[in-house]
Amino acid sequence: MSAVEAKLAELGLTLPEVVPPLAAYQPAVQSGPYVYTSGQLPMLGGKLPVTGKVGAEVTPDEAKELARTCALNALAAVKSVAGDLDRIARVVKVVGFVASASDFTGQPAVINGASELLGEVLGDKGVHARSAVGVAVLPLDAPVEVEVQVELVQA
Repeated sequence: MSAVEAKLAELGLTLPEVVPPLAAYQPAVQSGPYVYTSGQLPMLGGKLPVTGKVGAEVTPDEAKELARTCALNALAAVKSVAGDLDRIARVVKVVGFVASASDFTGQPAVINGASELLGEVLGDKGVHARSAVGVAVLPLDAPVEVEVQVELVQA
């Protein structure tokens, strides 16, 4: 078990199976020392646990937890390409999308769920640049979607 996966276990988390693509793309690709994930939805066991807009059908606290799930799914996608999460030198960038009610402006607090998870799991390697964007709708009516870019230590 890698040190990163041991930390996940210590936090009571397990790395999920990679979420299969919903269309014509790969969950993650490597280019040079970087791994780019596709947008990760908060899928649990192949399903979205909740759907709708944040600030309407979904509370900000629920959405923050869903963003944590997105980040966990992104780590699974990174592992599928890198082979070992201990190869992560650092998280470079996180982009989070929040399907938002028209008057909802708390996107940064929602995406903190993903950022905080990466920090808990990776420590200083999890510190990253970030964007948190409100959108009208996401695939499958998901409330949140997160993509991650990491730099790998060269093997």
